[in-house]
Amino acid sequence: MDCCLREKERTLALALEEQERRRELYWREFDPFLAMRLRWRASMMRHLFHILPGEKILEIGAGDGAFTRALVTVTQGECPVTAVVFDEARGRSLQNKAGICRVVRAGGFPGDLASGSFDYVVAHAMMEDRTRHAFLKELRRCLRPGGGLLLFEPNPWNPYLRLRKGLRRLLPLDWRRPEEPISLDRLRMFSVLSDIGYTHIRAQPYDFLYPPVPRRGVGLARNLSLVLENTPVIRNFAGSLCVWARSGDRPRQEDRTLSTLFCRHKMFKQKISFVIPCHNEESVITGLIQGIYRFYGDYAREVIVVDDGSTDHTAEVVREITKSHPSVRLLRRDPPNGVGRALRTGLRAATGEFVVLMDADFQDILPEMRDLFEAVAEGADVAVGSRFSRESVLLNYPWTKIMANRLFHVLANVLVMPTWRRQWSARGKPPVHPQSVGGRGHFRDISNNLKVMRRDVVDRLVLRADDFAANAETGLRPLLMGYDVREVPISWINRTAEMGTSSFKLMKTGPNYVRFLNRLLKEYAKK
Repeated sequence: MDCCLREKERTLALALEEQERRRELYWREFDPFLAMRLRWRASMMRHLFHILPGEKILEIGAGDGAFTRALVTVTQGECPVTAVVFDEARGRSLQNKAGICRVVRAGGFPGDLASGSFDYVVAHAMMEDRTRHAFLKELRRCLRPGGGLLLFEPNPWNPYLRLRKGLRRLLPLDWRRPEEPISLDRLRMFSVLSDIGYTHIRAQPYDFLYPPVPRRGVGLARNLSLVLENTPVIRNFAGSLCVWARSGDRPRQEDRTLSTLFCRHKMFKQKISFVIPCHNEESVITGLIQGIYRFYGDYAREVIVVDDGSTDHTAEVVREITKSHPSVRLLRRDPPNGVGRALRTGLRAATGEFVVLMDADFQDILPEMRDLFEAVAEGADVAVGSRFSRESVLLNYPWTKIMANRLFHVLANVLVMPTWRRQWSARGKPPVHPQSVGGRGHFRDISNNLKVMRRDVVDRLVLRADDFAANAETGLRPLLMGYDVREVPISWINRTAEMGTSSFKLMKTGPNYVRFLNRLLKEYAKK
């Protein structure tokens, strides 16, 4: 029995070695954007699963280690990464390169890796038809219950790939593309993974940065890709297919004290006020507050919940929380409601040297907020969580909202940045940091209500918008006042049914953004 099992493992390893070899050849000879692409994928993995320090990652078919090094970089070396290679020469080469946590040369798969001890498994182009089912079954044996699986595969709907295949049949073209797309469509992928026992399965077209995009067009393609990935119909033509799932329904274990890991800067200790405007958020507010104290308990001076005329039990839920967390403060507002009004109330009440503005449905992205604190610790006056950076993850977001957001930011960049440059020059300001909005010369998502501000900014900030336009105002006013505003990539998963509904109404609120922008520019034109 053992001999038969070992033979099956060796046979699977040989097939995976061939796939690894073909993929490495394709990456080396056919992908001009490889380094950029792998950095994006590593960032996507970190944001998609909200990876925590100490969690163990297994990469199958690491090849020359390009993705492994990107993964070590984006996780800041805090997560043990095991890189599995199937070619002995590559294994020796990879072992000698810095930044790799552990390299395993797999003569049989999964072998000793089937320990069920890994939190995440990732692989690229390893899903060919003859080994797919066995491969996915063995991957599940490597994952702990509730662990995450992430697969990147060439998209079979990629029009460029289909065109090349068609021309190859008609013309004598020497097209030596060794990497082939999977034969499964997205529905069949769901079926296969579900039969094996995976849950929470998602398959999404991903990444429009592929030939024939020229190198000089990479900037435009990079900015458009995140929008196209969320555009109905068009998204099906992306270059890759990103598949992720969980190994069973068991939630991930929270058996470590993580607040000490995230609270590394003494400058923030007991000095941060978290301001959370709420309207009918009883289903999410408990998890959010508990998460704040779990991850940033050493930072939290107070958590201010502004109940903006809720008609559910939000106030009662928050009062119950105050029994275990006395630093939680509930402020109740009577109608008229409005995000701007709630933000003004919360900012007036905040006493911390730093203030965090955030929405009530941000529980999942709490681990990523430490990147915003890092930006402020490095000297930024305001750090903004950007949903539209290339390293962000944007899921379940309505296309109409995406287009409205992008149009507003195009308009705001065209109108605001010249005003900012005039203000900056008139005041004789020193050169801006290259990572700041001013240093880049544009902003991508200044309107997101996830911001960390210094006290000086809060004291000078005067909000005039009463509705959701105040979210843009909290980003644009500090910029025009000459502060260093920096954007930090985050993930963004829009509300699901169990999280309740947002009160944002595009047709009602959208024009208010334009009116607010007009008022703001007129105000600063007089200065």
